[in-house]
Amino acid sequence: MMELLIKKLLNDFQRNFPLEPAPFAQIAQRLNTSPETVLKTLKELQDKGAVSRVGPVFRPNTVGASTLAAMAVPADKLETAAAIITEFPQVNHNYEREHHYNLWFVVTAENTAALTETLRQIQLETGYRVLSLPLVKDYHIDLGFRMNLDRGTELSQISTHDAGSGTPASRELLFGAAEDLIEVIQAGLPLVTRPYREIAGRLGCSEQAVIDKLRGMIDAGIIKRLGVVVRHHELGYRANAMVVWDVPDDRVDQLGQQLGKQDCVTLCYQRPRRLPDWSYNLFCMVHGRDRNEVLACIDRMVEGLGLDAIPHTVLFSGKRFKQRGARYRGVH
Repeated sequence: MMELLIKKLLNDFQRNFPLEPAPFAQIAQRLNTSPETVLKTLKELQDKGAVSRVGPVFRPNTVGASTLAAMAVPADKLETAAAIITEFPQVNHNYEREHHYNLWFVVTAENTAALTETLRQIQLETGYRVLSLPLVKDYHIDLGFRMNLDRGTELSQISTHDAGSGTPASRELLFGAAEDLIEVIQAGLPLVTRPYREIAGRLGCSEQAVIDKLRGMIDAGIIKRLGVVVRHHELGYRANAMVVWDVPDDRVDQLGQQLGKQDCVTLCYQRPRRLPDWSYNLFCMVHGRDRNEVLACIDRMVEGLGLDAIPHTVLFSGKRFKQRGARYRGVH
């Protein structure tokens, strides 16, 4: 019974998180359990590392500035370099990958100038050149993971408050009005009966004002989704690879949209080439229960979409040095 409750809690609320004063009570009603059980279960999953947080996932580059970065590090120096990078609070993901560029990390900062300075400091402290690959366009990003680990049940994606697509000007205006809120919620909502009221107490505003601002950020496209953020490895997705493609520029949108629709692709986005070192411009993340499942998915994509003539490289993840939600405010 508890196993089924956990699967439904994680599967159905990676988005769709209620924007009302007592959200965990509504979740409990839908799961036929008590709010206390929901909160206790989420806290235990967070303590075990299966859940990163319950809170917002921000659309890239609508809050602050971010980039995916890579380094080529001698194998015997990898742990040392990774440890230096992990210490930077602006770094939220830091992974080993199987490639000449063997250390990959995500850096997020308050603005472009702060991002550039962080990359400069990382390069200075590690002694290795940073390859910066900021997002150009996303085709499919951060829509979560099915919890039954088979193809029998789709991940719940229907929401009455899915992320919108506000204009850059409207996002900038709303972001300016919500900076204090973003700083409070970026690490997740408090796991209490009335989380929005607790946040309101910290900010000196009303509970309804917090709910309204969150809804406004979702409608404007600043928040991509609001809900339970899981850690895939702890939940059974033991293998993942970043597949990079050298796509003709006039086909990148078409193939990006096609790849983003594949059932085993969790992320798909365009990033810049960095010639002569890096010729790839389309990236997708593939997750599976094991290495063979990931490779089988890639083979299906190549065959099914007719990609035999498109050069690509598969970078399997190795050691995970750091994984947490990005910090956009209050990071120096």
